[in-house]
Amino acid sequence: MFPGFLLQILIVLIVVGLLLWVVEQIPMDATIKRIIRVVVIVFVCLWLIYILVGMFPASGGIYPYRRTP
Repeated sequence: MFPGFLLQILIVLIVVGLLLWVVEQIPMDATIKRIIRVVVIVFVCLWLIYILVGMFPASGGIYPYRRTP
């Protein structure tokens, strides 16, 4: 049905969304909630970039392991 990497991305995004929802439900200072949200969103964006660059190593990504003659 879905390729493995798409299923992995979907599951992680659902879990992160639930985590952010739980953080919003906990009574705490708004500044702390904002910091948690920003850290989680930046982490997820970096993880997605890492996954997408890893899927397409021939696109000239940051991975120098592929040598071309």
